[in-house]
Amino acid sequence: MPFLEPTMTSNSGSDFNEHRWVIQMRRTLEEELEEETDIPVSIFNVPKNLLASNPDSYIPQQVSLGPYHHWRPELYDMERYKLSAAKRTQKHLQTIKFQHLVDQLTKLEPKIRDCYHKYLDFNGETLAWMMAVDASFLLEFLQIYAIKEDKVLTRASSRMSHLVDHAGRKSAHNSILRDMVMLENQIPLFLLRKMLEFQFSSSELADSMLFSMLLGLCKELSPFKMMDEFPNVQVADSTHLLDFLYSMIAPKSEEQSKINEVDEQSEGRESKEMSSGKSSRLKKLLDEVWKLLSKLFSRLVKVVLKLPWTFISNLPGFKLLKQPVEYLFFSENKEEARPENGNLNSNINISRPPLVEEITIPSITELSNAGVHFLPTNGSILTINFDVVTSTLYLPTVGLEVNTEVILRNLVAYEACNASGPLVFTRYTELMNGIIDTEEDAKLLRERGIIFNHLKSDEEVADLWNGMSKSVRLTKVPFLDKVIEDVNKYYNSRWKIKIGNFMKLYVFGSWQFLTLLAAILLLLLMTLQAFFSMYRCARMFHIRSM
Repeated sequence: MPFLEPTMTSNSGSDFNEHRWVIQMRRTLEEELEEETDIPVSIFNVPKNLLASNPDSYIPQQVSLGPYHHWRPELYDMERYKLSAAKRTQKHLQTIKFQHLVDQLTKLEPKIRDCYHKYLDFNGETLAWMMAVDASFLLEFLQIYAIKEDKVLTRASSRMSHLVDHAGRKSAHNSILRDMVMLENQIPLFLLRKMLEFQFSSSELADSMLFSMLLGLCKELSPFKMMDEFPNVQVADSTHLLDFLYSMIAPKSEEQSKINEVDEQSEGRESKEMSSGKSSRLKKLLDEVWKLLSKLFSRLVKVVLKLPWTFISNLPGFKLLKQPVEYLFFSENKEEARPENGNLNSNINISRPPLVEEITIPSITELSNAGVHFLPTNGSILTINFDVVTSTLYLPTVGLEVNTEVILRNLVAYEACNASGPLVFTRYTELMNGIIDTEEDAKLLRERGIIFNHLKSDEEVADLWNGMSKSVRLTKVPFLDKVIEDVNKYYNSRWKIKIGNFMKLYVFGSWQFLTLLAAILLLLLMTLQAFFSMYRCARMFHIRSM
């Protein structure tokens, strides 16, 4: 219960007031019974391991929004601009005083506190005033991104003219944008809706205007610039600005709908098969028999081909060659056998974190040298795919700007704190981190039109992705893991790669193999020497006899 924490914390020690504690407890229980709200926590503290990797990407440097960083002295300079925004909000309210708006927000105090993971050491009135002033500033800033008839409104006060710049050329504007998307710098969207309701006197108009603001901002901030259509995300379903941006970018709802569509299609196919009667059953039986015979035949062929090598490899002197030869010629058979054994525990494996081998993937340069092609897609993360037939890896276009790293890092942090299922966006960043190692990799993706680089150099692009190696937990995302698996399988099946790995592993990295190779060469030379000696002696004997 959020209300109990202030009382128990602030009154702990010698000044603890038992009577006040009982009154506070009774009031909290009565209010919670009346409200009966079950609002999930949505504004979290950044996990410590992520925060330690790059603090500047998670801690606001220009403006504080909400309670987490409100008392930081270095952010006080923006308070006068917040106050100016609150005054202009008062003018738009006309007959309603700003105090009345604060009073309405005070009634939402339990709901506000429930949104925050951290204990808020503020009384109800202070919290309401803070939220009202911060929301006024945020709404005024968001108005420049409001979309109306495909035009962006650029109304900004003269007081904030040096801060607000839709073209994004002013450093202060970019700094505010950076701070706005930080996980610890969020305020609940229902407060913005409430304030817009007072201005427009209609919840429908308030929702429409807020959606236009957020959509315009997301189109500006989204790294995936070439998305054909943004998903239909409702303001009422989003908890704060970063959550709205995450819903736009991460394909959680789309993936779930695709799964549902597949389930419905499979159910439809099953119903059709049931209605078709005996003919469909007979066809199904014949298909199963054919699959069984095909498996038996293929295994029989493999055994026949492998039998001579099994016999030869057990001979003295050939055991050292067993592992290298099997690596070159029989490794694919082992990989094909793995899925058959793995299907038994597929449900268990999905819930387990991925192995290191499942995360490892060759770099863009290595894949390009192995014959892999790269093509951009005009979509979200769901469009990532690898076509084995054409050996083409499809990746969504991503634009990298001055604020992109902050956006990516805070989306990863929010997903880690909020998502109960697979960390889809985190897995995407791991994929990009895996395929981009050097500036040459970044250059290749830029030349293919997958990366739009607005940073200073390709080296900065590589540093950006390589710096995002920290994650809270490893996770499996089926469609991305399938892409990684297919790419690795294709790459490792190339003879050029096989021979290169063979040389590293068994020639240059094995003294036993080198010793055997030297012994074989020495034996061969001795045999040749003996042969030529005998041939020369025989020839000389033949000449003398004549």
